[in-house]
Amino acid sequence: MSTDDGELEASLEGREEFEPPEAFVEGANVTDEGIYEEFDENWPECWAAAAELLDWYDDYDQVLDDSNEPFYEWFTDGTLNASHNCLDRHVEAGRGEEVAIRWVGEPTDEADRAITYKELRSEVNAFAASLRDLGVGEDDVVTMHMPMIPELPVAMLACARIGAPHSVVFAGFSADALATRMNAADSEYLVTADGYYRRGDPLDHLEKANDGLAGVSHEVSDVVVVDRLGDDGFGHDLADNQHDYASLVSEHEGETVEPVARDAEDMLFLMYTSGTTGEPKGVKHATGGYLSWVSWTSQTVLDVEADDTYFCTADIGWITGHSYIVYGPLALGATTVMYEGTPDFPERDRLWEIVEAYEADQFYTAPTAIRSFMKWGSEYPERHDLSSLRLLGTVGEPINPRPWKWYYQHVGGGECPVVDTWWQTETGGMMVTTLPGIRKMKPGSAGPALPGVDVRILDSAGEQVDPGEAGYLTVHKPWPGMLRTLYKNDERFVEEYWSEYSDEDAGEWVYFPEDGAGIDDEDYITVLGRVDDVMNVSGHRIGTAEVENAIVGVEGVAEAAVVGGEHETKGEAVYAYVTTEEGQEGTDDLRKRAVESVEDAIGPFARPEEVVFTPDLPKTRSGKIMRRLLEDIANDDDLGDTSTLRNPGIVEDIQQHEQATD
Repeated sequence: MSTDDGELEASLEGREEFEPPEAFVEGANVTDEGIYEEFDENWPECWAAAAELLDWYDDYDQVLDDSNEPFYEWFTDGTLNASHNCLDRHVEAGRGEEVAIRWVGEPTDEADRAITYKELRSEVNAFAASLRDLGVGEDDVVTMHMPMIPELPVAMLACARIGAPHSVVFAGFSADALATRMNAADSEYLVTADGYYRRGDPLDHLEKANDGLAGVSHEVSDVVVVDRLGDDGFGHDLADNQHDYASLVSEHEGETVEPVARDAEDMLFLMYTSGTTGEPKGVKHATGGYLSWVSWTSQTVLDVEADDTYFCTADIGWITGHSYIVYGPLALGATTVMYEGTPDFPERDRLWEIVEAYEADQFYTAPTAIRSFMKWGSEYPERHDLSSLRLLGTVGEPINPRPWKWYYQHVGGGECPVVDTWWQTETGGMMVTTLPGIRKMKPGSAGPALPGVDVRILDSAGEQVDPGEAGYLTVHKPWPGMLRTLYKNDERFVEEYWSEYSDEDAGEWVYFPEDGAGIDDEDYITVLGRVDDVMNVSGHRIGTAEVENAIVGVEGVAEAAVVGGEHETKGEAVYAYVTTEEGQEGTDDLRKRAVESVEDAIGPFARPEEVVFTPDLPKTRSGKIMRRLLEDIANDDDLGDTSTLRNPGIVEDIQQHEQATD
């Protein structure tokens, strides 16, 4: 560590607030503190500022139609196309030779790809023509089960071009998870790949996709397969209804597909997210509101400009990748970096190598990754020139002050603002964070609500808590990027998100995302985590019911309860407490089968950290499992009052069994 580094570290140790760096403020997109007051006074018309970032075929009549709460409509009667906004308008403005996607594959001996806006538009047109030729029409849902390869955003934009909503399923999800989502969406089309690379090894993805297709209850018309692995492939023969992606694109090379004018409220995509019932929820996002929201937040929060090279480490299979790798940056005409591999292969400086090589301006990642960076050591970022960076961001879960400061010092050199962003799949984009050119940063606190966003922290009675106290995070006004409903399930949409604090008789609909939070006297919000039965593991939402269902399905298991426990790297890890059937021992083999069942049903990222066998689970006298106590056990916390349990002695038994597992 140099003397300067040592002085910076010492100065960071006791600091709780950080002003935006002057050099950043001088060139920031938003620097006027008055934006907060302006948006409050001019709500909802203030959101015309977001719509102005887009090209519209037909102007909208009004910014917000709230006549059918909570089924709000934004930019009513306006028409546009997301593919046009992300591609054509930039080419038509003379920026066709600018790089749209900078793709970095995992093998270091493989050439990276720089795809210009003109080239991207050409391939999107060819694939859009291919999809139409296969019979895909407006409003047909096309599922994508793909790794981080350029063909994924091509497929997304091709679907948007012809008015077919896409439903991207994270490549790490299992065959069962793919089948579940295709069944729920009534999707007859799939775009997938033969495989991808992970830590130097080719993985067979098509076998999993084919297993998933076997579980789809309706006829699947066509499957498109991208040949990612080439000579490293697994020798799969394509079925009669399966088509090679490259061949399709070649057949339609040079064709032009005019972008379909879509109503602002037409669905752009579906994204399935975990729910408390174990059944994934199909979150429906609309074209106009969503695209305007991610464009506006990319510009104001991430400070993205058209000549920037922007690097987000998320996977496009999650909402962060949709909003802040594909749609937000491309709508603004920036260069977006896609990386196929992991942060520590072949070395732990892989991401910093990419930042240096392409002079990235912004870097947006998860606290899970930052904790890993910190654990590996500062020597890895110090190997590289990271001076091109002007902004850092975090997403997916709360970040504690210590990794925040490490990130600020060792990646940003004390010169980059850090935006700690709270939002969800359902919100479409950022909701709570600092505006980096205006507001000071408080490590550990996401910051205030964005201008025009009405976030309040309420107690169980629905009253606002005092500064310094904790309660439930709620949103009291609609926003353009919000989900419109749950696919084919309006009733569940209302029940899950709008019932807890809403007063239907008074016409007051309150969005309750089921996160706990605290607030200080400057309206800075600290998000404390989930208060429902959804865990946040490495930024991935996993329903406890999904994991429990997978474990209980194993022969020999009688009952299972799953909780999230604190984890140094992941933030939260899965801990499973399992009772066995009469005559069945809690063996290592049964533990292995339980873990494998979770991986098969959901994916490896949901793998339990521990499986603890116990003769019973802590239950109330009415038979409800007390997961709170299991969370306390997993975290070695004070258990509090256990007298209301039907079986209070079981708590000590579980602790002993857990110690035996350790």
